[in-house]
Amino acid sequence: MYYLEQKILSEGVIKPGNILKIDNFLNHQIDIEVMRFIAQEFKRRFAGTEVTKILTIEASGIAIATMLGHYLDVPVVFAKKKETLNSTDDKYVSEAYSFTHKQQNKVFVSSPYLSASDKILIVDDFLAEGQAVRALIDIAHQAGSTVAGIGIAVEKGHQKGGRELRADGYHLESIAIIDSMDYESQQLCFRKQ
Repeated sequence: MYYLEQKILSEGVIKPGNILKIDNFLNHQIDIEVMRFIAQEFKRRFAGTEVTKILTIEASGIAIATMLGHYLDVPVVFAKKKETLNSTDDKYVSEAYSFTHKQQNKVFVSSPYLSASDKILIVDDFLAEGQAVRALIDIAHQAGSTVAGIGIAVEKGHQKGGRELRADGYHLESIAIIDSMDYESQQLCFRKQ
């Protein structure tokens, strides 16, 4: 069994509504050893894939993407959810429904940070229904970039996101795939990979 799966089993908590709480090492407090493992695993799984930039969405994907950017020696770009006074007018915009927050978010990347020559590796912490990844794919396509692959730390395999992305032909690598989880028993079942 993988290191990440063991970490989830030992420290994760299943909350009502099909929510897996692992914020003690991934979503709130960052365990650098976990980030290192995830980044090294993505580096291994995407070996031979040309990547010029890593694209993620704020906030939880940033730590993973940054560590992976270090190992691949490429820049990291993250889609923002809120505009600020220094946001440029020229940007790529998409929408993503957050399964965890139960809300629609407009996300954007300022256009100078993505180009048609970029080969993008999309990285995120969780994949459930696939809305955040779809928004990042949309942004990459708006820029004319190529999506070289998608790396997910934890995929909820019992939800449709991963299945649909794979059916669409994307090279999707998930380090831990949860096939089922039960709040009452606090039991998780991981897919054998």
